Amino acid sequence: MARIAGVDLPKQKRVDIGLTYIYGIGRSTSSRILNELNINPGIKMDDLTAEQIADIRKEIDTHLKVEGELRTEISMNIKRLMDLGCYRGLRHRRGLPVRGQRTSTNARTRKGPRRAAVKKKGAATKKK
Repeated sequence: MARIAGVDLPKQKRVDIGLTYIYGIGRSTSSRILNELNINPGIKMDDLTAEQIADIRKEIDTHLKVEGELRTEISMNIKRLMDLGCYRGLRHRRGLPVRGQRTSTNARTRKGPRRAAVKKKGAATKKK
């Protein structure tokens, strides 16, 4: 099993798909890496030679931010927005959608499950 950037890549998958198991590498980045290294994207991860794995590892380490380093950078960017107190930072702080989506009816993923509405006893229910 190939281990690149601290991630065990699946043996049975094609190389272009297997590389996407690394956080920060998608399909286009994976195919770009393989094109630069002249590796056939159709072969299985298990069929890669040790030199090819080393080349992929070196390419990723030198040119890309992946896994922990990328997660840290993203969280620091969000923290910076919250510290500034800008609109996007406030939305992150409150756990609401950041990119202008409507929230009156949707946004359940960010807002969480619905809370039961509190009903107040009005004047009509009181007896005289």
